Amino acid sequence: MKIAPPPTAEKEHSHTEHHGHKRTDEYGWMLLSEAQRAAARSDAPTERVKAHLQRENAYTDSILKPLAKLRAKLFAEMRARVKEDDVSVPYRENGFWYAYRFQKGGEYPVHMRAKVVNDPERVPKKFTDFLDEDAMAKGHDYFDLGDFEIAPGNRIMAYSVDTVGRRLYTTRFRDLQTGKDLPDIIADAAEGGAFADDKTFFYVRKDRSLRNARVYRHLLGQPASEDVEVFHEKNRAFSCDVFRSRSDKFLIISTESTLSSEHLLLPVNKPKGEFKALFPRARKHEFSVMHVAATPGKPGKFYIHTNWKARNFRLMVCGERNTAKDAWKEVVPHREDVLLEDVDVFRDHLVLTERKLGLVQMRVRTLSTGKERMIDFNDAAYVAFSGVNPEWGTGLFRYGYTSLTTPTSIFEQNLKTGVTKMLKQQEVQGSFTPAKYVSERVWATAKDGTQVPISIVRRRDTPLNGKSPMLLYGYGAYGINVEPVFSSARLSLLDRGFVYAMAHVRGGEELGRHWYEEGRMEHKTNTFTDFIACAEHLIADGHADPTHLACMGGSAGGLLVGAVANMRPDLWNAVVAEVPFVDIIGTMMDASLPLTTGEYDEWGDPRESVAYHRMLAYSPYEHVHDANYPAVLAITGFHDSQVQFWEPAKWVARLREHQRGENPVMLWANMGAGHGGATGRFEPLKEVAMIYAFLLERAGLAGRKPR
Repeated sequence: MKIAPPPTAEKEHSHTEHHGHKRTDEYGWMLLSEAQRAAARSDAPTERVKAHLQRENAYTDSILKPLAKLRAKLFAEMRARVKEDDVSVPYRENGFWYAYRFQKGGEYPVHMRAKVVNDPERVPKKFTDFLDEDAMAKGHDYFDLGDFEIAPGNRIMAYSVDTVGRRLYTTRFRDLQTGKDLPDIIADAAEGGAFADDKTFFYVRKDRSLRNARVYRHLLGQPASEDVEVFHEKNRAFSCDVFRSRSDKFLIISTESTLSSEHLLLPVNKPKGEFKALFPRARKHEFSVMHVAATPGKPGKFYIHTNWKARNFRLMVCGERNTAKDAWKEVVPHREDVLLEDVDVFRDHLVLTERKLGLVQMRVRTLSTGKERMIDFNDAAYVAFSGVNPEWGTGLFRYGYTSLTTPTSIFEQNLKTGVTKMLKQQEVQGSFTPAKYVSERVWATAKDGTQVPISIVRRRDTPLNGKSPMLLYGYGAYGINVEPVFSSARLSLLDRGFVYAMAHVRGGEELGRHWYEEGRMEHKTNTFTDFIACAEHLIADGHADPTHLACMGGSAGGLLVGAVANMRPDLWNAVVAEVPFVDIIGTMMDASLPLTTGEYDEWGDPRESVAYHRMLAYSPYEHVHDANYPAVLAITGFHDSQVQFWEPAKWVARLREHQRGENPVMLWANMGAGHGGATGRFEPLKEVAMIYAFLLERAGLAGRKPR
């Protein structure tokens, strides 16, 4: 077999100086402007970059060509585990039951609904289709239904679609009685929006950097050019959204930055009125609001989930008329060892989703009596989450549960009696049984002595003798948790002898707000040293073969694996970097790019010398050096609006130049997708199959059959 030679990227040395540091970027020619990427006609710079990415794809294809049969087999295995004619659990909202179903061979769901008749708890047998994503996706390489919203009268629907991957949506409106779309079209908007009434729709437009910047009011039947701007978020560190309160009494504009938030309200019965802030915006005050409508004898009120004087958040309540902080009353106090993550408000109950020692717990409080009870979970590593609960007045609470060995399950609990029933569990086709697998949680000691949790899953018959290949996954940013969720695709690795682990490093929020704060800004390197400590611990206790240890991360997790590849290239047998954020200096210096201005509180503002040099100290692109690097597979999307494709493209080119070993350094670019890769149920599995085949080959298991 003839293997294509590694692409040698052309060099055009550009030099800049920031805060006394001279920066050279020999691959800066790969950068394209937003206009170049969006233009209908291609210009010379665009064609040059596309040609380079195509050469990279050809090289990657040639390296992976011997694995073609394995990739096909893995894809077939993973697809065979998916129940093709699946149906979701119906939920009730505003007089209708809603659900979706998949057709055999279908990539996307068909949405359907049925009117509530007689017994409101009885789910009808017959549903009517109203939105067929499979049909809408035909002819498109990429398809994403951003959201759909039903007007209060249940006849008009707004829905948004992106067929490129840049997260620029086109919103249309459909008459659900006739099934026909109205002439109204809103282009280049954010996903979603909110109806005030059957004729008035509020939505968000993006600015040139794709930031959600302006909220508009649209009247059905009028051209979008006549839409009225009702809010402009001028602070480029903030991004806004608009939605309808669960009480159906208010439209809410939520505008947030990394560490601050603000909410502006407008009564739905006054759609031409002015949105007013619930209370003034304050630096480092993060909060969300939940409105409870007035009932006979009880005035309306707001619940406020807030970090005001409460690092791990607490719950406050106030009346509709006086929302100032001095009128707040505490409902759930702050606790140093418990993070209050979420709150669901019902007529006579609160459901509190909390996290303690990295694990989710749910607490139900009866408002009329003050009594509480816990919803119990038993796995060593799991996650539970609030489900679809659109109706405030119900006495039933839906929640989801999954673990590394338990498929996603939907439960419904009677809030008054505590009686719980399972409504649905993800069906895994084939011979899967949870008893074949075991999950556990262990703790590694970080460089500074901090204990870092690790979630692990393997087959019971996979030995812990230090000879099993391992994939270690990490993220560690934005306070986003790496959740120990079930994956039917992952079984293809486990059944061939892999151990899979998730490192819950600092930068996430698994152990509380301090866990996030200790992994951002001046503490960012904790994320990387935590991850290395987790790897060393797993080797020392026999979970991992030190010669066959791979790491994987995506987006900000790509920053993580890029950094640890530089810090400890000897530790890894393989690195998988999905849409990796590896050129933090180049990106954060360009305020015209999406996300940049909104992330100064996450990484720092490089216009400030201290922040610039801090980021410079760990940026993966800046620290590529002559080394025996592990095999690298980097994946990007040409239309990625969050991590531009040139970051991994430049990183791979520089890595390859400095590679002193024989391991391949590869880039695979999906030319028709964005940050999330391919869409649909099955197309994304092709990328997973490629990654798994690469990992199995690096572990010497390409020929092993699943047990």
